[in-house]
Amino acid sequence: MTPPSSLGPLPSRARVVVVGAGYAGLSAALRLHDLGIEVLVLEAADRVGGRVHSEDRGDLVIDHGGQWVGPTQKHLLALAARFDCATFPTWETGEHVEVWRDGSTVGYVGAAPTSGPGIEDYERITDELDELARRVDLEHPWLTPDFEALDAMTAEDWFRSRTSDEDALARLALTIQGVWCTEPREISMLHVLFYVHAAGGYEQLMETGGCAQDSRFVDGAAAPARAVAGLLGDRVRLGTAVTSLEQRDGHVVVHTADGEVTAERVIVTVPPTATGRITFTPPLPAAHQGWRAQAAMGRVAKVHAAYDIPFWRADGHSGVATLYHDRAVGVVFDNSPHDARRGVLVAFVYGDRLDAWAQLDDAARRAAVLDDLARTVGPQALSPTDYTEKIWPADPYAEGGYEAYLRPGGWSAYGRDGWRTPAGSVHFAGSETASVWNGYIDGAISSGERAAEEVAAVL
Repeated sequence: MTPPSSLGPLPSRARVVVVGAGYAGLSAALRLHDLGIEVLVLEAADRVGGRVHSEDRGDLVIDHGGQWVGPTQKHLLALAARFDCATFPTWETGEHVEVWRDGSTVGYVGAAPTSGPGIEDYERITDELDELARRVDLEHPWLTPDFEALDAMTAEDWFRSRTSDEDALARLALTIQGVWCTEPREISMLHVLFYVHAAGGYEQLMETGGCAQDSRFVDGAAAPARAVAGLLGDRVRLGTAVTSLEQRDGHVVVHTADGEVTAERVIVTVPPTATGRITFTPPLPAAHQGWRAQAAMGRVAKVHAAYDIPFWRADGHSGVATLYHDRAVGVVFDNSPHDARRGVLVAFVYGDRLDAWAQLDDAARRAAVLDDLARTVGPQALSPTDYTEKIWPADPYAEGGYEAYLRPGGWSAYGRDGWRTPAGSVHFAGSETASVWNGYIDGAISSGERAAEEVAAVL
């Protein structure tokens, strides 16, 4: 993309300013562009994509953030088709592995294990979770039966009311860690149910083929975002942080270090916690402030280890693993390129594990991850040709990953008026504001399109 310094000064006026060039911001801008409405996108970082970050590391493209697309994620698939961004199936051929506290491993083949510690209670409880989730009103979550009671309890409260089996609880905890990048004690049970329904069911969130982890992008998950930005051209300004939004005289004055832009409407698409870096005049309504105060970003690191070849495949391993209890890593996938010219394993470090692991020095962090990889695919994993980490809470713009979740009480206290209701001439988008595939790239895209339609209806 063209560096912002070569684009000249900011225009003094634009009909619509979009804050943030992640998928929500870019999809909002694209919809407005398609409708013939003048739009300007301001992005603080030096790249587009937001919490989707594809890095070119020579002969590999590494996805540090969101990376997968499933067959029901129709907004992302449509955007990819519009710009000819190819996908390929996630590798899952071979034996998957579970690693338990005592170091024992349990192998299985297929979408999910059918035996192992705690499996019976886990299956019973997740079936009940699915049934409860279907009762959630996705457009108006506050109309859900037992809304306040479910929002008052944590996922851990609910899990422990269903079982005392510590192995089943470990499985359920890894679900919360893996999907929301937090711990069961921290997240509202209502939010868990809403999110499960928004994805189309528990299996959609957890499995690979036909589900959320079905496919990856040949050129990285940021490829469609880069294509949109290329189409918009100089309407996208990188390295331009919005510091304040001032509503006056029926317009919004957008303040940045590079100048001011006066707009008729503004769409804010940054993560909920990041809105705290923007000063709003007048202040956001109390419900908006409360909802964002109750939203917390997940704690996650994504670690890639690359090898000359995906050696584990020849040994009958899929590269897919789940590691329980006090291991550094929670989940592993084969993240090799579509042509398998290199072998790549991706490891996820979540929640409390991240808090401990991130305090280690570089060598100790690397050793802990590679030791866990070796437990899943063999000792060759100890000697990668390339190794890279992305610790999302250290990202200055996202402040965590991959999505925000609601703490107990957040939905019932602030959701009705603070979730995605416009505040005067300021509208809100972002994956957290989506009713379908909330928290995913697909939800970000649909949220941007929804906010663009709100603005277009007014203009």
